[in-house]
Amino acid sequence: MAARIDHLVTSGTFSLDGGTWDVDNNVWIVGDDHEAVVVDAAHDADAILTALGGRTLRAIVCTHAHNDHIDAAPALAAATGAPILLHPDDLPLWKQTHPERAPDGDLADGAVITVADTALTVLHTPGHAPGAVCLHAPDLATVFTGDTLFQGGPGATGRSFSHFPTIIDSIRDRLLTLPPDTVVRTGHGATTTIGDEAPHLQEWVGRGH
Repeated sequence: MAARIDHLVTSGTFSLDGGTWDVDNNVWIVGDDHEAVVVDAAHDADAILTALGGRTLRAIVCTHAHNDHIDAAPALAAATGAPILLHPDDLPLWKQTHPERAPDGDLADGAVITVADTALTVLHTPGHAPGAVCLHAPDLATVFTGDTLFQGGPGATGRSFSHFPTIIDSIRDRLLTLPPDTVVRTGHGATTTIGDEAPHLQEWVGRGH
């Protein structure tokens, strides 16, 4: 039996380049009644623990290291013993938020994380951040995109460590090649599908986010 996907929204702030903004973040929990992984431990470790409901947490997977996606990760790791996994290209961003606490393991392109007999394949998708990753779960017809792809377009690239042409390459080459019915579960806001977003690639390029 494939894993299920649980979803909660947590609220806090995002800070970078001297600015701070209020944000709501999607936290995704993938697993069964016994074990799970968390995709992006945002803002509220207690709320995530409640949603886990006593299941064994196998890993805390960070789609990237902007503070709003990782601020609760150390507390959640301390409460559960689960390792924090991050792509090493995002360590400079990570250290801005948690200078005294390093991640426990590296995410690499093509690596597979298995939970509840369900495979999550790591896709390195830089652009929003150098170490941004997405997680493709074909058995669930889902890709967890963090802040790389949203309903309506790419993630923001106007701040430090980001690059618009790179995010467009990542989306075109790594995400829009997935099956059209793949559900896109994002870091903020509503879900979408690859099929709904793919026709708009040239429009995004023209807008030059």
